[in-house]
Amino acid sequence: MFDLILMDMDMPIMNGIEATKKLREMGIRSVIAGVSSRAMEEEIREFMEAGLDDYQEKPLTMSKLVSIIHKING
Repeated sequence: MFDLILMDMDMPIMNGIEATKKLREMGIRSVIAGVSSRAMEEEIREFMEAGLDDYQEKPLTMSKLVSIIHKING
């Protein structure tokens, strides 16, 4: 089991929303952080509703990654 999954919105086989939903349906409880460079507010909302724990815009800087890690550790 992974502590953190970084999920891109745009992927070739299925998008990040679909992949996140599938992971949650499979019972995966790892923290999932979505990333995208082009998502609009509605897409981000849908992404979060799919089961994301956090969302960050690209580029994913070190400070954004540290922010996600702090959320994992509470």
